Amino acid sequence: MKKQFIFTLFLIVNILFGFSQEGNIQGVITDEQGIFVPYATISVANSKKGTVSDSEGKFLLLEVPSGKQTLIIQYLGYADQTVEVEVIENLTTEIKVVLVQKSETLDNVILTGFIGGQAKALNTQKNKLNITNVVSADQVGKFPDANIGDAVKRIPGITMQVDQGEARNIIIRGLAPQLNSVTLNGSRIPSAEGDNRNVQMDLIPADMIQQIEVNKAVTPDMDGDAIGGSVNLITRSAPEGFRLSATAGSGVNFITDKRILNGSLLYGDRSKDGKFGWMFAGSINDNDFGSDNIEFEWANEAEDPISGDDVDVDPYVAEHDIRTYIVQRVRRSFSANFDYRFNANNSIYLKTMYNWRDDRENRYRLRYRSIEPTTIINGVGSDFQGEIRRQTKGGLDNDRNQNTRLEDQRMQNYTLGGEHLFGKVKFDWLTSYASASEERLNERYISYELEEGLDGEPVAFNVNLSDTEFPVITAANANDVALDRYSLREITEENQFTEEEDINLFANVEIPSDLFGNGDGFIKAGLRARLKSKIRDNDFSEFEPLSAEAGNFDFGTMPLTNQTDADYLAGGQYVAGNYVSPEYLGQLNLSNSALFEETSLPEEFLSQNFDVTEDVFAGYIMADQKLSDKLSVLAGVRIENTSIETEGNIVSFDDDGDFDPAASSLTKDDNSYTNILPSIHFKYDLSRKAVLRLAWTNTLARPDYSDLVPFRNIINEDEEIELGNPGLEATTAMNFDLMAEYYFDNVGIISGGVFYKDIQDFIYVSQTIATDNNDLGPGTTGYNVFQPLNGDAAEVFGFEVSFQRQLDFLPGFAKNFNIYLNYTYLDSSTEGVADQAGDLRDGLGLPGTAPNMFNGSLAYTDKKFNIRLSANYSDSYVDEIGGNAFTDRYYDEQFFLDFNLNYAINDNLRIYADVNNITDQPLRYFQGVRNRTMQAEYYGTRVTFGLKYDLFKRK
Repeated sequence: MKKQFIFTLFLIVNILFGFSQEGNIQGVITDEQGIFVPYATISVANSKKGTVSDSEGKFLLLEVPSGKQTLIIQYLGYADQTVEVEVIENLTTEIKVVLVQKSETLDNVILTGFIGGQAKALNTQKNKLNITNVVSADQVGKFPDANIGDAVKRIPGITMQVDQGEARNIIIRGLAPQLNSVTLNGSRIPSAEGDNRNVQMDLIPADMIQQIEVNKAVTPDMDGDAIGGSVNLITRSAPEGFRLSATAGSGVNFITDKRILNGSLLYGDRSKDGKFGWMFAGSINDNDFGSDNIEFEWANEAEDPISGDDVDVDPYVAEHDIRTYIVQRVRRSFSANFDYRFNANNSIYLKTMYNWRDDRENRYRLRYRSIEPTTIINGVGSDFQGEIRRQTKGGLDNDRNQNTRLEDQRMQNYTLGGEHLFGKVKFDWLTSYASASEERLNERYISYELEEGLDGEPVAFNVNLSDTEFPVITAANANDVALDRYSLREITEENQFTEEEDINLFANVEIPSDLFGNGDGFIKAGLRARLKSKIRDNDFSEFEPLSAEAGNFDFGTMPLTNQTDADYLAGGQYVAGNYVSPEYLGQLNLSNSALFEETSLPEEFLSQNFDVTEDVFAGYIMADQKLSDKLSVLAGVRIENTSIETEGNIVSFDDDGDFDPAASSLTKDDNSYTNILPSIHFKYDLSRKAVLRLAWTNTLARPDYSDLVPFRNIINEDEEIELGNPGLEATTAMNFDLMAEYYFDNVGIISGGVFYKDIQDFIYVSQTIATDNNDLGPGTTGYNVFQPLNGDAAEVFGFEVSFQRQLDFLPGFAKNFNIYLNYTYLDSSTEGVADQAGDLRDGLGLPGTAPNMFNGSLAYTDKKFNIRLSANYSDSYVDEIGGNAFTDRYYDEQFFLDFNLNYAINDNLRIYADVNNITDQPLRYFQGVRNRTMQAEYYGTRVTFGLKYDLFKRK
């Protein structure tokens, strides 16, 4: 028995660590400027051995026969290149390959600027086994995109939700942001959002990223929480030679006629012996802008003025806001990346990134509320009346807040990892710490109200609903709304803090395997731990002036600011009027108890606070094998175990509707579950240029933290109740993908594919009516109750097509034109969604699924000029399911048109000019039907211009 054990152990060691007349080849591929060439194809001549370089141009060939060998390097946009290598027995030979442009083989196609970046992106897409779309840093630089969100929306099947005119939340193949994941160098990015897992894509500057990968069919070594897909942002690595890059620019936002400032600096190099490399990068963008916003809440029931009963009426506006936002957004980003190569078999790296954004905002809000008809004839309401409120949002008068609401968002990531080769065994590991936080300190509001006209009745309104896209509400009698008739409603100050922290640990082992004798393959296994914690800690206080020394609060005589603008982007018919100036609000000494009486209002914040911990432990095994010289398969399984503990607050009220601290309590819950996620990917090379892919994957999406917290929040003013649901199940999906791709020699692609997703336990917010016997608190009968629930099932079917090509078949200068087009169609359906009466709804699409998405650009590129006109379209979709079809909220269609120009003064220096949002596309929601506006927010057009300098020196 002992001899058998020794023999078996010797056999395993011999297999793994290899004592044969073979060696290894490890190399790195760069272009002539020293920039890494990702996902090139490397093969050993006259053998079945081959591999593909990784995102940093590195590759490893195992078990290569010793002696002189010839490597063949293939890359779209470049001629095939051969390299002679002397392989030494039982050693790893290091080589560096420089791909040299040979334009004569490409009919004089110029591989600079956008085309060079496109070559890298398409090679990555072609040579990866799973279905992937890629945008390289060079491509990002040719679009007018300041942040990663705006860059990602150029990818097929991608659309973005915007915030203040910038792309923030990603929708992949029509699936809502909470069904997708975003990683940085493979590690999940934490979210600074308080109520969801969404990653703010506008937080990361585009020029800090080397490559963007959108994995639409994930493999077992990737996180499983990616029903729509997974976006991996790859940061810039140390180059193979000296690199210095700088950008300086400015611009103007036409909505405010205020300036834009931006700049970036990148410096990288490698030591003389090539072992130690570094890359430092910094970026800043200072943007003064704003938005014009109108909002409407529609109702189709009203109290009959005669009977007092609620009756059905034609839809009318029950509440209307006119809002003006003045915003300064300062985005800073810093990165320091290092790597050290001990020898051919061992290396380590450290990647760091720190993003810091200050968002200063003043908001002026005019609200017409509690609007009701006083006459109803044949179901048509008229003679409307209600109340008016005017509110200013601001902050402290200090160097940081500057009389504005300051939202301080920070995201940081520190990753330490290593790659090692022990004989034939590849081992890599990674550990990382990441955090994201959002802090809003001393956020102040001052609000004035007008409840009655001169006749003692609610204020009479003129309501014009002839155009339901742009309803207009004004006071019927100007004397009713004189400034001196407004009274102080409230002064409040709140503090908000949200922080999410992640600790990640990875370990992967890979061994060579050729089970079918058709060429190099591997078997790979790994373990992963992700330890997450998230807290939200808010407070809210109301302040009442105690004496005249506190300040002047007579609305007619106090310092005011008039926000009326004849060029208001939503239309000159919306008259904003006067508000308390933010400077006056900022200088109020609210902390002086002799001037103001402070009252903490737990009912305003306590239910929002939570403490959540989530631990995910995962393991996987997969095999990548060649079934023939054309057919490859990657198959495996991933197992993820999730344990979550939540802590929240039950907020209760007494019979008078006041907060009852004795009946309110802290509440805790926990849950755990395990998901088994098998997958298989086929890749068939029809020819060197044509690829057919087929994938079956299983993925999941975990519920948002705030949904899992066992809280209860009663909003008496709005007659609403919000509930958490610790019993929510994770959403799961079985996915099928079929994709065909054809790659042009002149760096282009035509592709098309279909996909289908069978989704179980999707999450939606249910809206019901509190009954007489409810246990939600006294006096809550008839309140609207909102709670996240699991639906039964949903299906998503879609197809996508893409075309990219330089039009080199045209004569003369026209051959320098190139086009970029992609289109995605989606159809979705749901089961198990109940309306407020408890009846199941039919014909409802999955929230977040846009039926039609389109990207396109037309560009002219030569040795000096790059001129591009870019379009991005996404169709309308249901964003939030209401209690019935009337209250469903839809995100309206969007069409963005952008223009940019680059001119190369010399090889290192160029000028650029960008024009964003030429169409003045608003963010728009509608209620139930398209012509019934809920919100329309306008941002205007933005122009930027500047200089870019890039210097390369390959060692």
